[in-house]
Amino acid sequence: MRKRAAALCMTAVLAVTGLAGCGGETDGDKESVRLMVWSPSEDQSKDSGEWLQNTCEDFAKIHPEWDITFVYGVADEATAATQVAQDPEASADVFMYANDTLTTMTDANALAKFGGKYREEIEATNSEEVLASLVKEENLYGVPFTTNTWFMYYDKSVFSEEDIKNLDTMLEKGSIAFPFTNSWYLPAFYIGNGCTLFGDGTQEDKGVDFGGENAVEVTEYLVDLAANPNFKIDADGSGLAGLRDGSISAIFSGSWDANAVSEALGENMGVAALPTYTLNGEEKQMMSYAGSKAIGVNPYSKNMVPAVELAVYLGSAEAQLSHYKLRNVIPCNTELLKEAEIAEDPLVMAQNDTFNYTSILQPFVAKMNNCWIPVENMGKGIRNKSVTHDNAKEQTESMNEAMNSDGI
Repeated sequence: MRKRAAALCMTAVLAVTGLAGCGGETDGDKESVRLMVWSPSEDQSKDSGEWLQNTCEDFAKIHPEWDITFVYGVADEATAATQVAQDPEASADVFMYANDTLTTMTDANALAKFGGKYREEIEATNSEEVLASLVKEENLYGVPFTTNTWFMYYDKSVFSEEDIKNLDTMLEKGSIAFPFTNSWYLPAFYIGNGCTLFGDGTQEDKGVDFGGENAVEVTEYLVDLAANPNFKIDADGSGLAGLRDGSISAIFSGSWDANAVSEALGENMGVAALPTYTLNGEEKQMMSYAGSKAIGVNPYSKNMVPAVELAVYLGSAEAQLSHYKLRNVIPCNTELLKEAEIAEDPLVMAQNDTFNYTSILQPFVAKMNNCWIPVENMGKGIRNKSVTHDNAKEQTESMNEAMNSDGI
């Protein structure tokens, strides 16, 4: 163990100056270790079976060489990056984060790289696409525990399996809610018609191509879509509320809403990857952003080996299985996905089909931060009818220019 600790301190902990020692004080035959761990509140609640606390205690049992004191804090995957990047030395040893915040943390030297046998283990149990979401300049920065994307929930008593293949066909049969003013969702239509972000998503110098005739065509389509009486803009939970009272028959969201949708629709709950939409007589595939959520390690941790080992354990097959059973967090471990119980779950199938076939890897280059507000404004403009057929070209070019600006 001490040889491994020394090796990790020298190689896997990163080129960070002033790094504290890898271990804590010894207590008899045990090494005293203090680990601060952050996760979303849902992972620590009684409703989730206190997943984080129990998983950490299981970890402690299989490592009797350490006398571990766990300190738990609350930070969801979206906001953890901001907190860690602002003050890494005062942040958690281990935390969960969304991969699109990776650049924020690496720019602040706030993420440890995983190398050696740890990287080998992570690579052996994850797909290339999932791994790519956590690699920057060939360095791996976390242990993935789920893919992160959105898909479609629908009422099977309203829509057939044939209906759900095309959004416009669905709109002829029932009401659909979509987060139209949310810039994580609206690009699905533009990307579906050939618009691109930073080349392959990593080429920041290529910028964004949400302009040109193909983008204008989408804006024109969206103006008509918003005017369709069966199309509803989903905001502040209105889509879920509509599923409950029967006024809405399909919504677009992710696995985090699975339990609520199940409560609303019961046996009529359907889940599917994204449909196509019909643009000028041609079917175009809606394409969502996709990424991953991962366990990260603070490079300033005073107990680096236990921290790295804990991160790997929190992202292990065993931990992912309990996460799935308690909270519907969809596993990404390739061995787990082969098990019939998981592979045949419609929710798992929908998320993985979306990740594999109807999504693009969400860029995490720094200039991606310039893309959110212009797209949000486009959705709001169409909703408010300030974007029309008459000014669609002008408004689309304006959005594209803002997405390619150096700041907003």
